[in-house]
Amino acid sequence: MHRLSRVQTIAIGFLIIIAAGTLLLMLPIASKNGESAGFLNALFTSTSSTCVTGLVVVDTYGNWSLFGQVVILLLIQIGGLGFITIGVFFSIFMKRRIGLKERNLIQESVNALHIGGAVRLVRKIVCYAFVFEGAGALLLMIRFIPQFGVAEGIWYGVFHSISAFCNAGFDLMGRFEPYCSLSLYCDDLLINLVIMALIIIGGIGFIVWDDISVHKWRIKKYLLHTKIVLTMTIILIVGGTICFYLFERENLMAMDAKGQILASVFGAVTPRTAGFNTVDTGIYTEATRMLTVILMFIGGSPGSTAGGIKTTTMMVIILYIWSTLRNKSGLNIFGRRMDEDSIKKAATVFFINLMLAASCTLIMAGVEPFPLSDIFMEVFSAIGTVGISTGITRDVTTASKCMLIFLMYCGRIGSMSFALFFTEKKQNAPVKLPIERITIG
Repeated sequence: MHRLSRVQTIAIGFLIIIAAGTLLLMLPIASKNGESAGFLNALFTSTSSTCVTGLVVVDTYGNWSLFGQVVILLLIQIGGLGFITIGVFFSIFMKRRIGLKERNLIQESVNALHIGGAVRLVRKIVCYAFVFEGAGALLLMIRFIPQFGVAEGIWYGVFHSISAFCNAGFDLMGRFEPYCSLSLYCDDLLINLVIMALIIIGGIGFIVWDDISVHKWRIKKYLLHTKIVLTMTIILIVGGTICFYLFERENLMAMDAKGQILASVFGAVTPRTAGFNTVDTGIYTEATRMLTVILMFIGGSPGSTAGGIKTTTMMVIILYIWSTLRNKSGLNIFGRRMDEDSIKKAATVFFINLMLAASCTLIMAGVEPFPLSDIFMEVFSAIGTVGISTGITRDVTTASKCMLIFLMYCGRIGSMSFALFFTEKKQNAPVKLPIERITIG
């Protein structure tokens, strides 16, 4: 029997979780009307939840019962932290021995730099996650309990905290208006700050948490990975905020200064890769849509709850291009030199994601009547596991929904990992062929 590789194990594991979620969401008890939601709706919702995307074909509050909402939340938690992480944590809790195979899976699942300390990292991941989610839930309850009552206020706090931390973007605000997300809280300081903090913390990655927890404020001792992640995160948030305000200033005129600032910062944070929105995405200008697509494509950081090609990939690509233009050998940053494998992997991830998105955009543009910018948003939202949409998700054809399901799955396990699923192990050629130059550019 063929032995599964680490990538294959993770890919098949996510398929099994999606399948289980689909079956649970197809049960009549999962729907508010007591009827089965149907296979496609259940599959789409299960995939979107497990892949922490947030694209929906039916309103979460209006169509799913409490049972259905609990299933969605569990899928979000499992998908956000990774089933390998949760499984290993329970094994630790049960005092079972963690072998080399499990440690290798942990390293692959959370993109750890070294296999050493993998079990300790799992403990930290789960503990920190529950601390952050718990703190976020308590803060959100301050607003939700007075508004919805004790029981519903607690549930709303827990649901939105986990959804934000896992960068999922699912919400229960359909009780006010279907698909409205957090638009009713566009100028609420508490809701905005808590949700944004959870998105950012969840999106910077487990390796960064561990590094910061060890070295505290001694920035010079941070790993190169941590320095790149934090630098890119700050650049994208600050740059994205300024651009969002400039592009949307006419649509923000109805708000006061506080509302405009909150909406602009939120508009820069949520595309990486949470999917909440406080401003109606349907009225975005073309420039804002392009900005959102770029932010969704980049996404969060490796080993996090976020998707996209990741901040480190984008930084390596930018630095490599800059180094080439300056005719410099090697790629140096923060007093360190990048290894060649990192550069090759970054280029591969960038190209595969771009080609997947471009191909699916072309196909959807040929079969759907919607504007190209709407389709762009939908496709990049799916492959970046974001969840931001102009509202066409529920109206696209069955073929397009299946394509979006495929993109969400690739985005969660990694498009490169999906490609590697079908390839054999690398074999070095016994003889190197002669080199011949070609013209580039």
